[in-house]
Amino acid sequence: MINLITKISRRFFIGQKQKFVFVKKENIEIPALKKIDLYIHIPFCKNMCPYCPYNRIVYDKELVQPYLKAVLSEIDLYYKKFGKIEISSIYIGGGTPTNLIDQLSIIFNSLREKFFISGDICIETNPADLNEDIIKKLKNMRVDLISIGVQSFSDEYLKILGRKYNSKKAEEVVKLALSANFKSVNIDLMFVLPNQDDKNVLADLDKAIELKVDQITTYPLFTFPYTSTGQHLKLNKIKMPNIFKRRKMYKEIYKHCIKNGYQQISVWGFKKGEVPRYSSVTRNTYIGIGAGACSILPNIFYFNTFSVKEYINSALSKKLSIALTMEITQQLGKYYWLYWRFYDTKIKKEELEKIFGRSDLKIKLLFAILKIMRLCKETKNEIILTERGSFYIHLFQNYFILNYINKVWSIAKREAWPEKIKI
Repeated sequence: MINLITKISRRFFIGQKQKFVFVKKENIEIPALKKIDLYIHIPFCKNMCPYCPYNRIVYDKELVQPYLKAVLSEIDLYYKKFGKIEISSIYIGGGTPTNLIDQLSIIFNSLREKFFISGDICIETNPADLNEDIIKKLKNMRVDLISIGVQSFSDEYLKILGRKYNSKKAEEVVKLALSANFKSVNIDLMFVLPNQDDKNVLADLDKAIELKVDQITTYPLFTFPYTSTGQHLKLNKIKMPNIFKRRKMYKEIYKHCIKNGYQQISVWGFKKGEVPRYSSVTRNTYIGIGAGACSILPNIFYFNTFSVKEYINSALSKKLSIALTMEITQQLGKYYWLYWRFYDTKIKKEELEKIFGRSDLKIKLLFAILKIMRLCKETKNEIILTERGSFYIHLFQNYFILNYINKVWSIAKREAWPEKIKI
């Protein structure tokens, strides 16, 4: 049923010109750029959480220096391609980026030497790999925004999730980060965990509110077939938590955050005050550096090989480590932009009109349906998702977008250089 709905929706909104196929290409044409966002992937983890779907390997000291050299080589390749362009934001993800804390300093020095960095530097980490010394180093590197994957302040749920720290440690590192005067500190909290009820979820939120974190990002436990959790359960497809329980819990989270002075800034996230928003995903175009990193440019989507060793070999041979590419039509580019504006929960009418024009009947039909279903409301200048709309947008993401990710990443993790992936 999902595949049928997907095919119908693609044909209606995107048209038949767009081919949803990743293919292997020896040479790709990357458009000239003057400004771009940057993503850097650090795949090393000392704690391999069983539910995590991202490209990562167990920390291996022997691979650290070769990986650093490969990242520096890839940065240099893009510098030779574009020259000293503007980097409007940098996001460092993983894995656990702070496992390579000293190497990150070398990477930042290279980036500042070759490019003009005009925006914020954001990094994610987790309590087990954070301490006062690492926080000082991040500040010295001029990192602006930090996200800590706390997941829960309950020892019971931390144990279920396979996290290698307790609630006391989580609270301590959050306090350290807040005292370091980053522009913003976000913490991640998971919900709909096994045997979790509304009371447990609100207790986690109350602890975050008590600590006065700048931003809280909440999300349900995703189970991908290719993660160790999925393999253990022998799942054949993505299995999400009970929808009715998830709906009820999301509503309680939403109400509790709003009641305590946090404003919604994404389908998952709530922010307090005027601090900058922390976000890992809403950049329209960016270049990805590292093993498995994706790049999205106006006309093309491509990703590097997921194999850390193959990435190192390719980058040190002075070649981009691109495994597969997919061309992006102008129409798909428009809807990609719209998808992330839905994720933001707010769409400026002026921007929507600039992208789609005034007379796009498909867009008018889409928003008419959303309003009838009470998924969005209008102000003079914006279209805003309701709480109900926010939930169903993230449900859509679960069943459609994550289904694509699962298929592509499953193959990419098995094969270093796939020939073709049809989605």
